[in-house]
Amino acid sequence: MGPTKMLSARDRRDRHPEEGVVAELQGFAVDKAFLTSHKGILLETELALTLIIFICFTASISAYMAAALLEFFITLAFLFLYATQYYQRFDRLNWPCLDFLRCVSAIIIFLVVSFAAVTSRDGAAIAAFVFGIILVSIFAYDAFKIYRTEMAPGASQGDQQ
Repeated sequence: MGPTKMLSARDRRDRHPEEGVVAELQGFAVDKAFLTSHKGILLETELALTLIIFICFTASISAYMAAALLEFFITLAFLFLYATQYYQRFDRLNWPCLDFLRCVSAIIIFLVVSFAAVTSRDGAAIAAFVFGIILVSIFAYDAFKIYRTEMAPGASQGDQQ
């Protein structure tokens, strides 16, 4: 065996990688077509509104900000997994079902937290209530679309109405 050659970072960057390594690294490439698709725009809107609600709760009632922060991170994780197509590596999980449950749990959480926050009659809490109701309607629309396109009986056969 000959001496092993230590490669610097520049040498590793300049050499041509093998095809298997390239395919492995493309798992984290962002799919820009997904970000502009209907589902991508829905996830981005949910993410932005969740962040706005988190800021409103931070300014008024800090007891409720954990729920908004949790939903923010869950939505961010789904956006990352879908945008990078990394979710396809976890083929044992039923992703439409997980996404549907994410939407349903967010609806329940934001309904409860929004109506609890509006009782304080603070300006930021009322803004969080308004944004919460808008976000609940967006999550409900997302859950409806997921159920209609991927989970409904006959969704795999297409609409034959």
